[in-house]
Amino acid sequence: MAVLQAKLDALQARLAGLSFAPQGWLGAARAEALTRLTAMGLPGKRDEYWRYTDPTGLNVAAATPVALFDPRDEPPPFDAIDRLKIVFVDGVFDPTQSDALAMDGVVIERLAGAEGADIHWASGLYGVLEARGQNPVQRPLATLNSAFASDGVLIRVTATPSKPISLIYQQKSETSDVILHNCIKVESGAEVILLENGAAAARLNHVTEVEIADNARFHHIRAQGRAHSRQSNTHLFARIGRNAAFKSFTMTANGKLTRNDAVLELLGADSVAHVAGVALGDGAFHHDDTVFITHAAERCESRQVFKKVLKNGAVGVFQGKILVKQGAQKTDGYQISQALLLDGDSQFLAKPELEIYADDVKCSHGSTSGAIDETALFYLRSRGVPLREAQSLLVLAFLAEAISEIEDEVISDDIRQRLQSWLARHEH
Repeated sequence: MAVLQAKLDALQARLAGLSFAPQGWLGAARAEALTRLTAMGLPGKRDEYWRYTDPTGLNVAAATPVALFDPRDEPPPFDAIDRLKIVFVDGVFDPTQSDALAMDGVVIERLAGAEGADIHWASGLYGVLEARGQNPVQRPLATLNSAFASDGVLIRVTATPSKPISLIYQQKSETSDVILHNCIKVESGAEVILLENGAAAARLNHVTEVEIADNARFHHIRAQGRAHSRQSNTHLFARIGRNAAFKSFTMTANGKLTRNDAVLELLGADSVAHVAGVALGDGAFHHDDTVFITHAAERCESRQVFKKVLKNGAVGVFQGKILVKQGAQKTDGYQISQALLLDGDSQFLAKPELEIYADDVKCSHGSTSGAIDETALFYLRSRGVPLREAQSLLVLAFLAEAISEIEDEVISDDIRQRLQSWLARHEH
């Protein structure tokens, strides 16, 4: 009881700085989320899935001010890729930097612009997958988002668009505290690429809900910004139909605290869910990937591939679970989490899990941490490769399995260039 009361007290302090103005279809969804939230409170260190990550900075009433990152020394991610750009500045849509919200095969609306309607297609999605994701593990920060999100995008993909959709989150204020919520529906036979990048805010609470219909494909590539002091918590919820595919990759470079949750449900036979990521941390860096994948249909495949490179006391966390429900025969589930510790001060904490109720499955998980392979380093050095270059080559080789989850070669090359730039900046 005392633990619950502490969680409820933290919630009341957090709510003091938020405004609640329900209207239309969105108002009903927000009110329902607020009801659920007031019953659970905010997360605490005694919660099972927060034991490795302190949520205090995400719970407090106001964001801690941060120094703004100067991006002039490096072009933004995906800058050379032809894409439809949608820009948010401190959580507010910026039409002057954005392209027209129109493209063949997709319907795009702002969340803030659609909330007054009585009926909307997103009413069957907004807060719905988030609510489903509360069982068996509560995720109150996602529910907070559903109740108070100020803006975001609603994307309905009816055919395959000619280019990716790019969401760009810029930060201009040292105290920006942003809550964004995206809903994406990919209809049968359609395929779309969603790109995301930017520091976004001093503190970011971000939720994306994705529904992938039968025979549809969704590709998600995210580059989380280089702002050193930012704090962020993201949730990615997906419901995947028959013979459909969901693939998500995240690159995180620096950041004081980052927690990325992914909750995926394979509901139709012969479907695929891949979620992967690389994290690069130097110094005051805490990065947590928490993944829960449910197999609820036959002959489905899931992959979790996470690699972290840590130095100067940086901390990496991975919590990943594969749940195979009764009747989900012929499941193929793969999970790997690995960390490369570039010094003796850094730390990697892992909690891989399998829960299986079917008897004809193939599931595996593994987790390792260690230093650069001295034998491989000696081999490269003996052939004239300079020490720093040899170390960078081995780090990139370590990250290669995760990067290979990106199907688009142009995008994967862009990610590799970002990783090389980070390694060059952090040689000493």
